[in-house]
Amino acid sequence: MNAQIEGRVAVVTGGSSGIGFETLRLLLGEGAKVAFCGRDADRLASAHAALLNEFPQGEVFSACCDVLKEEDVQAFAAAVEANLGRADMLINNAGQGFVAHFADTPRSAWLHEAELKLFGVINPVQAFLSQLEASDIASITCVNSLLALQPEEHMIATSAARAALLNMTLTLSKDLIEKGIRVNSILLGMVESGQWKRRYEQRSDKSQSWPEWTGDIARKRGIPMGRLGKPQEPAQALLFLASPLASFTTGAALDVSGGFCRHL
Repeated sequence: MNAQIEGRVAVVTGGSSGIGFETLRLLLGEGAKVAFCGRDADRLASAHAALLNEFPQGEVFSACCDVLKEEDVQAFAAAVEANLGRADMLINNAGQGFVAHFADTPRSAWLHEAELKLFGVINPVQAFLSQLEASDIASITCVNSLLALQPEEHMIATSAARAALLNMTLTLSKDLIEKGIRVNSILLGMVESGQWKRRYEQRSDKSQSWPEWTGDIARKRGIPMGRLGKPQEPAQALLFLASPLASFTTGAALDVSGGFCRHL
């Protein structure tokens, strides 16, 4: 694939593992310069080293940053520009879910989920906006969840916050297109992660292999493709939407759920 991003600067929040890390690998493979952040210094250092081991000539910058702290993100944005140049693509990937039904969801969880899903995007957008305005291929791409359209009772707070993020990003796409900035999202279904790996280690039937165990979960949940997604699969969607390959696409929410979506 020629994503037309050679020499361009891509920023990924939450890039030290999973989907974020796979996205960085794809971006580097296309010749982009990459910057990423996270809260865990050891994981950042390990991811940084792994990227340079695979792409020895790649231009990589990483820094500790809590996306919920405005001053952290502003400092990260300034450091990216100083080290790599102005950002052309911002991929917002930081986030996690809270598992609980309504009766078991404390007020603090409602507030934290709303803050994480919204300000985890708002802070980076505000910090990198002036850089993106100067780019001729500017894009903002957000990792969201199918929960935004298809809520789950056992993740009620996260579902509500995801819906709010989808609403906000659609509005941003209308507001920022005048500045030449495209805004899109992907809607994740169930994707392999460290959390699933930990559950696998605690499985009751130790004879089951990883594909068998995850396949059972996928079938029980009704995923037509019969498996969980692999991190590189949503990463490919993020690369497409962030790049000029999607130059006439803004305000979109691309389903990456293996057919799990049950609505039109």
